[in-house]
Amino acid sequence: MAKLAKKGARSETGLFLLEGPQAVAEALTFAPHLVIDLFATPTALDRYDEIARKAADAEIEVEFVTEHVLDAMADTVTPQGFVAVCRQFPTALKDIFAAGPRLIAVLEEVRDPGNAGTIIRAADAAGADAVILTGRSVDLYNPKVVRSTTGSLFHLPVAVEATLDDVLRRAREAGLQALAADIKGDDLLDVRTAGLLAEPTAWVFGNEARGLSDDDLAAVDRAVSLPIYGQAESLNLATAASVCLYESAFAQRS
Repeated sequence: MAKLAKKGARSETGLFLLEGPQAVAEALTFAPHLVIDLFATPTALDRYDEIARKAADAEIEVEFVTEHVLDAMADTVTPQGFVAVCRQFPTALKDIFAAGPRLIAVLEEVRDPGNAGTIIRAADAAGADAVILTGRSVDLYNPKVVRSTTGSLFHLPVAVEATLDDVLRRAREAGLQALAADIKGDDLLDVRTAGLLAEPTAWVFGNEARGLSDDDLAAVDRAVSLPIYGQAESLNLATAASVCLYESAFAQRS
């Protein structure tokens, strides 16, 4: 079980760990067929009777374990009484674009698991149609990524192992513009005023430390920067991505 915290084991088995009551509840609600094993302490199952009911409805047997055993299974120090083993379920890139998306988030060389998971969560909240992680980004099923999505992983399609060139080609063929969040780009307010944010958009977010390469920036339609009005040096990547996605969501719905 604990070996699934390692990418090699996840790649070999096609499985991943799910920890905590929120994530387990979302999996049982939206994708119970993906849950292979479900472990819980008796106390936790009593506390979260909805999880017990959903597991029973899906005919998933809950295996009772002690807190000590659960801690040994989990990647976190305190999994809050629940650990599940699930099948990985990435969406094919072609299926994402065949569905006619209007807003997607593309992560190119995003390496921090917390950032990747938070961007998936923000994309879900903003009503985005999909998220795409290129092969240069962190593993989608890294336990820290999964935890940071707080269940949003089960709410929208997520593709993995793509190349940015392929994503941009498919996006244009599907009628989406490609906007990159980059400090050297045009001011977001100018882009908003020009009406560009209302268009179907693939937002591209780069590496936390280096951003996007010059070649990547040349490949997108436009680079966009978020203005800093206070004294902060910069914005965290996930925060900037959340703003960009919501700006597009507002514009597309206005």
